[in-house]
Amino acid sequence: MKILKLIARLGELNVSDIARRIGVNFTTTSRHLRVLEEEGILQQRVYGRIRMYRFNQASPKAKVVLDLIEVWEHADKQ
Repeated sequence: MKILKLIARLGELNVSDIARRIGVNFTTTSRHLRVLEEEGILQQRVYGRIRMYRFNQASPKAKVVLDLIEVWEHADKQ
């Protein structure tokens, strides 16, 4: 959830930025991102050695996750 909330808020990040911001090592973060990509929730764009992750806008799963995060964030503010 931390990864998903972070990408929902910031749009697109690389693995190192995600790992640093959520306080998890690079390898663990990379594994979680791979699972989210395999499920179609995130998509990866590669620029040389840099892998950037963002929500897969064409995925129904990604849309549901984004809706959930929006509701969750809205409920926290009330």
